Amino acid sequence: MPIRKAVQAVRTALFYLLFLGQTIVLALVIGTIGITAGRTRLTWALARYWCWSNIHILRWTTGMKTDVSGDENIPPGGCIIASKHQSDWDIFAIFPHTGRPAYIAKKELTRIPFFGWAALSLDTIEIDRQKGADAIPQMIEQGREAIARGCRIVIYPEGTRRAPLAPPQYRQGIARLYAALDVPVVPVALNSGLFWGRNSLVIWPGTAKARFLPPIEPGLPQAEFMARLRAAIEPASDVLAEEALSERLARPMTPALAEGVAKLRARRSEDTRC
Repeated sequence: MPIRKAVQAVRTALFYLLFLGQTIVLALVIGTIGITAGRTRLTWALARYWCWSNIHILRWTTGMKTDVSGDENIPPGGCIIASKHQSDWDIFAIFPHTGRPAYIAKKELTRIPFFGWAALSLDTIEIDRQKGADAIPQMIEQGREAIARGCRIVIYPEGTRRAPLAPPQYRQGIARLYAALDVPVVPVALNSGLFWGRNSLVIWPGTAKARFLPPIEPGLPQAEFMARLRAAIEPASDVLAEEALSERLARPMTPALAEGVAKLRARRSEDTRC
């Protein structure tokens, strides 16, 4: 395993070299266009190229493949896409399937020269996490403007990347956004953290999967909506995790992951008995 991990670490380093290199170049180009010409068809084309190329570079260098399905569940018109979040893969893997997405991102990212300008020129909605709940009204207002421009809002309901199979921690921002915008919400389940974990120095081979699930209709009470959202994303993510586990993970089984796998199998066993 040490030799295998070392080889995979070299492959990962090659990916990051190419990934960061082209990200910097494209941020300079898109950011410059953004501050001079605003939103253009060219910047969107470059953003789609960035996503497409990252998916292929990731596969060529690290062996991590991409499988995204279910985009037929995305309704026409404005909606919110609420995705599980386990790695940076989640950003560029689902982007091409969302039409014109408006990602909700922390304010610090939009303040990075060129990168931030590029993000804002691509309809990014910024949120100041330091303000806590006080930042939500501004997020909602930006969300309304994005929907009016024909965007689909992409939000990670847990707010940050979570370890695979970790207990979910859904925040209330998604519920308030859902209530205020009165549009459908499309849940997204995924298993990417099993291959590209948060803060991990090694990306492992395998097939990362994301699934767009049937939309939740607008107008539900917030508590019911949150229960529906969690009941959609978590079991579907469990299924995708089981599919990855059945193919035998290349990554080592850490104590935290082993505990998560044990709890997953206990949940699935309980579901089967019921």
